[in-house]
Amino acid sequence: MSKIDVVRAAMVEAMKAKDKQRKDALSMLLSALKNFEIDKKDPEPITEDEANTVEIKQSQETFDTAPADRDDIREEAAYRLSVYKEFAPEDMSEEQIREVVTAVLAELEIEKPAPSDKGKIMKVLMPKVKGKADGKAVNEILASMMK
Repeated sequence: MSKIDVVRAAMVEAMKAKDKQRKDALSMLLSALKNFEIDKKDPEPITEDEANTVEIKQSQETFDTAPADRDDIREEAAYRLSVYKEFAPEDMSEEQIREVVTAVLAELEIEKPAPSDKGKIMKVLMPKVKGKADGKAVNEILASMMK
C-alpha cells in the first residue's frame, strides 16, 4: 500500500468520524503528495523518503515564520504537523546520527574530519539520513565532530 493510499484511507476514517480538522489536514497532505508525484515526472511512484518530507517541511516553516501574535496560524500549523508526523518515521536520535556520521567517515577513510572535508562528507551522508533526520541537526553534529 503506497503512502497516498494510507493517507487516503485515514482521510476517509476522519470523514466518517466527522473530524473536520483532521480531514482537512489529511486532505492537504494527500494533495501535496499527489502534486509531488505529478511534478516528479517519473513513472515510478514516490518513494517513502520523498513522501515523508513533502508537507512536513512546509508546515514547519509556516509554524516557525508565523508572527508570535498569530496563535491561530501557529495552532493550525502545529496540528497539521502532529497529523503528518503520524505518517512519517521517527526522527533519528543524536546517537543514531553520530553512528551514521562515524560510518561515513570510515567509508571515506577520514580519521580527523576538517572543515575542508565537510562538502565531501555531506555528499555521502545526507542521502543516508534523508527523511530520517533533520538536516540542521546532522550539520550541527558533524560540526561538533570536526572540533
